[in-house]
Amino acid sequence: MLQRSTSIGIGLLVVLIVTQSGCSGSDDAAPEPEVTDPVESAVSAEDGREATSLLGEPLLRLELAPETTAEFNDKLLKAEQELAASPDSAEALIWLGRRTAYLGRYQEALDIFTDGVDRFPDDARFLRHRGHRYLSTRKIAEAVADFESAYELVRGTEDQIEPDGMPNARGIPTSTLHSNIRYHLGLGYVLLGDFASALPFYEEDVQLASNPDMRIASTYWLYLTLRRGNQDERAQAVLAAVDPNLEIIENHDYHRLLLYFRGDLSREQLLGEDAATGAADGGVDGAATETLPGLKSATLSYGVATFDLVNERVEAARALYRQILDGPQWSAFGYLAAEAELARL
Repeated sequence: MLQRSTSIGIGLLVVLIVTQSGCSGSDDAAPEPEVTDPVESAVSAEDGREATSLLGEPLLRLELAPETTAEFNDKLLKAEQELAASPDSAEALIWLGRRTAYLGRYQEALDIFTDGVDRFPDDARFLRHRGHRYLSTRKIAEAVADFESAYELVRGTEDQIEPDGMPNARGIPTSTLHSNIRYHLGLGYVLLGDFASALPFYEEDVQLASNPDMRIASTYWLYLTLRRGNQDERAQAVLAAVDPNLEIIENHDYHRLLLYFRGDLSREQLLGEDAATGAADGGVDGAATETLPGLKSATLSYGVATFDLVNERVEAARALYRQILDGPQWSAFGYLAAEAELARL
């Protein structure tokens, strides 16, 4: 383990301390569940606040679409029954936590995973999933600590496929326990602005990726991390190695963003025809970017905004980050990362 990854500098925590004072990603790259209008569907702050954003705003539990809620509740009931039948099963406890989190009940899920950490201290899966939900609830330092501990627990052990809670269209899991630990640990450091500590985890993840989806997701974050560390030559080498013909199951947005960064896709091609009403590919220095109706996902939006940022189009990036926060899906990693960028800006 790299020594610089074992602790978080006081300077890196200033943003979080300031923005989280007074306060308490779609799961595993799975598609984000449909949500209704957050103004209409969020429950009251008294009993529905799941977190506080990095900008100090309350984040209320979002109501899923009725059919999604029914499906997830059925699966949660099954998880509860399975745990009741096997109360000493780590597997059953993990699935109870995951199924609870899918319903947006992150605080309850954190309690379940914490119980698992206490009861099964050598099972890195509980730290991995608790760390994920610490990210969801904006407890970034706690997330990094959990992923660091999980990374140490799995060091030298055989990796294992991590089953999807919300399977992709092909029903083929694309990630593993080890890769999810590295990936989310890197993300935690990115959110803290500690790009030097994030870098080795993304480098390792790209090197050890066992399928195109895993490789392309980590390549995306590796590229942005190198750019943030002013390692532009290495970043360009990463882009040059991207195969435009990869068969991707889940991470299409990351793949298309990398092709956009390389210049293979225009901004309009990336975002759709509606994006033509927005800023040109070169961005606009010193002026707010127009609304881009083509920004359909927080992933695409964040990638475009951060590409503007690393190319010194700060006001264009700021406008796009703010646009992301106008959307409802605050649990998405693109949304979370936009919060962190705005907090730093």
